[in-house]
Parts: sequence; C-alpha cells; structure tokens
Amino acid sequence: MDVVGPVCESGDFLAHRCMLSPSPSSGDALVVWATGAYCSSMASNYNLRPRAIEVIVKAPDLYTVVRRPENFGDLISCYM
Repeated sequence: MDVVGPVCESGDFLAHRCMLSPSPSSGDALVVWATGAYCSSMASNYNLRPRAIEVIVKAPDLYTVVRRPENFGDLISCYM
C-alpha cells in the first residue's frame, strides 16, 4: 500500500509500497512516527484542511491528547 497525505500533491507520500497487516478498514487509525512536513510545527490549513489530532503515546494504554482535531468551525471562527 501507499500511505499518502490528505492533499493531492505529487510529493504527498508518507510511505511507498509498504505492507500493512492486517489490512486496514475504513475508520481505522494509522500511527506515523516520522511525518516530515505533516509534523505539528509545519501544520497549516492549506486547502481548508483542518489540523489533525496530536497524541503523545507513552505505552499502548497510556497516552495524552495534546491537540484535539480541528473542525470546519475552527477554520472559520476568526471570521465570525
């Protein structure tokens, strides 16, 4: 499988021809440890894309949400 970013850009690949097992289903989460330009410090709302959730994982059952996912209301809140 190819893992790509949410915006249709030619360089939007996070992984080429990788094996994902078991095969993911719609709605599953995928952890990407090294995201390049998708990291928090480079995040933007390009093409009206809301920023993703950001989570610090300490153990499989021990994690902290450090930034909630944005929604469309967040994107237009400065115009209201």
